[in-house]
Amino acid sequence: MDTYITGTTVKRLREAKGLTQLQLAEKIGVTAKAVSKWETAKGLPDISLIEPLSQTLGVSVMELMSGETVINRNASSNLLRSKLYVCPVCGNIIHTTGEVVISCCGIALPPLEAEEADGEHTISIESVEDERFITVEHEMSKKHFISFIAYVTTDKVQFIKLYPEGNAETRIQLRGRGCLYVYCNKHGLMKKRV
Repeated sequence: MDTYITGTTVKRLREAKGLTQLQLAEKIGVTAKAVSKWETAKGLPDISLIEPLSQTLGVSVMELMSGETVINRNASSNLLRSKLYVCPVCGNIIHTTGEVVISCCGIALPPLEAEEADGEHTISIESVEDERFITVEHEMSKKHFISFIAYVTTDKVQFIKLYPEGNAETRIQLRGRGCLYVYCNKHGLMKKRV
């Protein structure tokens, strides 16, 4: 990870909790002078203090390290407000129902922003029995491929992992209205409302 705790983050979180420098220092077992040094960028907390500091300030270690406090505005967990993340190193796919700070392979991941499917990533849907046959017109080479197809409704998420040199197609039971997502390893996330 290429970031570390900043003094402005410590000060902002400490003040938000209504703590003085002395109160924070007592809770984590350091001096008020140490906290003052952190907040004025004249020193940094020891690595062994990161977890106690994050617990005392009421944030996760990732939030403390990134300086971004997560406020989940999706308290009802509406799946249509889901966030998708893909690790560029290992290809791990992460789904969340709200705001989070995600890290994989030592990299902080931003949520994917979905674009409407374009002509280069044409998504076709055909009815087959009680399912839909989804096809994406796209090459499936080892360097350029569709990594996954997902269908998200208000109460259900279905993921289908695809692999290079396979076919960019699958069968899914489409029940209700939702969004069909297709992830291209070069062009990112595309969506089609269904």
